[in-house]
Amino acid sequence: METTTNTPKTTAAAKATAPLTAPKFTNYQKLVIALLALTQFTVVLDFMVMSPMGDMLMKSMNLTTTQFGLAVSAYAFSAGISGLLTAGFADSYDRKKLLLFFYIGFILGTLFCGFTTSFSMLIAARIITGIFGGVIGSISMAIVADLFSLQQRGRVMGFMQMGFGASQVLGIPISLFIANQWGWQSPFLMIVGLASIIWLIIVIKMQPITKHLEEKVERNAFKHLLNTVAQRNYRVGFMATALLSLGGFMMMPWGSAFAINNLHVTPAQLPILFMVAGISTLIIMPIIGKLSDKVDKFTLFMVASVWLMIVVLVYTHLSETPFWLVMVVNVLMMIGIMSRMVPSMALATSLPKMHDRGAFMSINASLQQIAGGIAAAVGGMIVVQKTKASPLEHYGTLGIVMVGITFISIFLVYRVSKIVKAQQAEIKK
Repeated sequence: METTTNTPKTTAAAKATAPLTAPKFTNYQKLVIALLALTQFTVVLDFMVMSPMGDMLMKSMNLTTTQFGLAVSAYAFSAGISGLLTAGFADSYDRKKLLLFFYIGFILGTLFCGFTTSFSMLIAARIITGIFGGVIGSISMAIVADLFSLQQRGRVMGFMQMGFGASQVLGIPISLFIANQWGWQSPFLMIVGLASIIWLIIVIKMQPITKHLEEKVERNAFKHLLNTVAQRNYRVGFMATALLSLGGFMMMPWGSAFAINNLHVTPAQLPILFMVAGISTLIIMPIIGKLSDKVDKFTLFMVASVWLMIVVLVYTHLSETPFWLVMVVNVLMMIGIMSRMVPSMALATSLPKMHDRGAFMSINASLQQIAGGIAAAVGGMIVVQKTKASPLEHYGTLGIVMVGITFISIFLVYRVSKIVKAQQAEIKK
C-alpha cells in the first residue's frame, strides 16, 4: 500500500524537479516561423533601407539632416498612432485576417514610396506605410505568443530577427545596387513585388488564429484599450520597450552619412559593410535564440547591453578609419544589438494574458515607434552637416545619450523579468 500510495507523489516530484526541455517545432510551426520571418524581412527592409540611402537621399533631394530625420520620424509616428488606434480591437479578430489586412496596406504604402518625387510626397508615403507596416510586428508577436510556448519563444525570436540580418545581407546591398542603377525609389518597388508573393502564400497556407476569441474579454475597443493600459505589470513592459527603441532610432538614420563622411567609407564599400554586418547577424541570431531558451533571459540581456555600450562609445567617436576596422566594429555592434533584442522580446511576449496579447503587442509596438520617432527627430537636431560632403558633427553625443538610456533599460528589463518569473511560478502551483 505504501508503494502504491507514494508512486504518484514520487513521479510528480520527479516531474517538478526535472529540467525543462525545449519542445520541438511541428512542421506547421516551422511554416509559420518562415512566413513571419519573411514578412519581418520586407517590413524591416522597407524601414532599414532609409538609413543606407540616407546620404543618397539627402544629396539627391537637397535635404537637411533635420528634414531627413523628419522623413524617418514620419513612419515611426504614424506607426505608433496606428498601433494605439488598433490596440482596442486587436484581440477581437482572427489574427491571420489582421495580418493580411495590414500587410496589403503596407504593400500599397511602399508602392507609393516608389513613385515619390518630392519631400512632401516622401513624407506622405512614409506616413501611409507606417500606418500599416508599424502594426505588423505586433500582430506577429501576438501570433508567436499564441502558437509557441515560453520554452520555444527564444528560438522563434531568433529566427524572426534573422529577417533583420537577411535585410542587411541581401536586401540592403541589392537595394543599394539597384538604387545606384535606377534611382533611390527602385528598392521600394522591389519590396512591393516580394511582399505581394508573401501575402499570397499567407492567404493559402496559414490557418486561422482564433483561440484568443474563446476568452471572455471586454469587446468594446476603447474599454479594452484602457483595461490593458491599466495593468501595472503591462506598463513596466511598455516603458522597457520604449526605452530600448530610443537609442537605436537616435543613431541609426545617420549610419551611412557617418560612415561615408566621417569614416571615409566609399559608396562602393557601403553595401559590403552592411552585408558583412548582416551575415554576422544571421550567424549569431540562432545561437542567441537557443541560448535565450537555456539561460536566464535577463542575464543575457544585461551582458549584451554592457557589450553594446562599450562598442557604441568606441564607434561614435571614430574619425577616418581603415575599412576592415569599420567592418569589425560594426559586427561587434550588431552582435550587441541583436543579443539584447531576442531575450527582451521573449520576455515581453510573456507578460500579457492570452486575451490581452493583441492589445498589449499593439500598444507596445506603438510606444516603441513613437519613442523611435522622437529619437530620430531629436537626433536630426543634434547632428549637423554643414555641407553635402562635410563630416557629421556631434555624432559622438548621440552615442553618449544612448549609453545613458541603456543603463535605465537594464533596470526596467530586470523588473519585467521578475514579473514574468512570478507569473510562471504561479502557473506551476
